[in-house]
Amino acid sequence: MLKQQENRQQQAKVLRVFRKVHRITGALLFVFFFIVAVTGLLLGWKKNSNGYLLAKSYKGSSTDTKNWLSIDSLSRKAIHYLHDSVDANLTGTIDRIDFRPEKGMVKILFNDHFTALQLDASTGALLHIETRRADFIEKIHDGSVVDHYLGITSGSFKLFYTSVMGAALLLFTVTGFWLWYGPKRMRARK
Repeated sequence: MLKQQENRQQQAKVLRVFRKVHRITGALLFVFFFIVAVTGLLLGWKKNSNGYLLAKSYKGSSTDTKNWLSIDSLSRKAIHYLHDSVDANLTGTIDRIDFRPEKGMVKILFNDHFTALQLDASTGALLHIETRRADFIEKIHDGSVVDHYLGITSGSFKLFYTSVMGAALLLFTVTGFWLWYGPKRMRARK
């Protein structure tokens, strides 16, 4: 009987510690959990946002890649359109070019801002100018927005942020489960 009493007291102590850890961690990271939750929801809905978060992919004139312009030519045209149709002060450093063979289109994304251009891969004509809202939201979601605006090329803030948030989520899962299961276990042993 005494052993059972000590065991229940030990379990109650563990529950109090877990409750305190759960409460303090939740209070300290509330804003970050809120941001991760909201941005995660938005990213989940990006393809169903009627083009607001993620623009639709427009069609070029030919899906036959033999008819496509060179990468150099498409890049030069994209930088020209960027400065002519969007903002002459934006940097033209290209981050990547997404090729969409089934659409006959290339999407050109820039390094220092969230503008992307869709060009007809065969003619180089401008099909669409988009603001990459989903990319911005993704950077908020994973913390790389801080690296982006502070110019941290190593991505060290993102690594720190995702490590803290991942560890906190793991801690919340363990403590939350134990806060649910622990009392049930104690009642079953009465």
